Amino acid sequence: RASSRTETLTGVVASHCHLDYLAREGDLEAAIARARTAGVSTMLTISTRLDSFPDVLTIAQANEGVVWCSVGVHPHDADDHAEIDMTPLLEGARHPEVVAIGETGLDYYYDNSDRAAQRRCFRTHIEAAKAAGLPVIVHTRDADDDTIKILEEGAHSGGLNGVIHCFSTTRKLAEKTMELGFYISLAGILTFKRSEVLREIAAAIPDDRLLVETDAPYLAPVPKRGKRNEPANVVHTLKTLAELKQHTMEEMTDITSRNFFTLFDKATPE
Repeated sequence: RASSRTETLTGVVASHCHLDYLAREGDLEAAIARARTAGVSTMLTISTRLDSFPDVLTIAQANEGVVWCSVGVHPHDADDHAEIDMTPLLEGARHPEVVAIGETGLDYYYDNSDRAAQRRCFRTHIEAAKAAGLPVIVHTRDADDDTIKILEEGAHSGGLNGVIHCFSTTRKLAEKTMELGFYISLAGILTFKRSEVLREIAAAIPDDRLLVETDAPYLAPVPKRGKRNEPANVVHTLKTLAELKQHTMEEMTDITSRNFFTLFDKATPE
């Protein structure tokens, strides 16, 4: 039943992108316009460092009601934020445009930051998310067991929810984090030829736990693979997910958009 039409879509949500990276290339306004033409009505642009958060916030403020943002530190940059406490995260969370804490988490694949520093930074973000009443956006790579352990610790006292962004790992991580109330966001990797196992896991995730994203400018989906990614390309991931879940594109759009505004309830539809 899946529809291949994308040109008439409206209300698509690109739940994770890095518009500040596109701004540095001078392509921000054009990329937002292309996304709107593709049917994307809402974008969430993600903070990866505290010193770049002002740029992220400015983009959201300049595109009110269309672009929302987060505040946080990527695990790659944990070494540069070794002394971070909740204060700058909670200060950022006061802005109306900031709807989440992150991205944070663990990346043991690249190990760009000390693992202990990553874990400390991750725990600080979790506590800040709970204190702010906002969801936490989690990046995890080759760190399933520690990610599950730290999220379970954070959820023990209640008040924690969030999303595993750019999900490309194990069924165990999906199931354990969904038990904690987390959502699973799928990016262009879902469309790759080698991603059969990921597609099997995605097909089994309940509709009410699914989000779609680009992680632009990274991980462009088929048929754009190998090119710089941008939010407009989320429709290709949405199409693959619709086929897996045996929904039309319109149905899959409604499902993932509703999930986005349920999780990121500080954001409002356009």
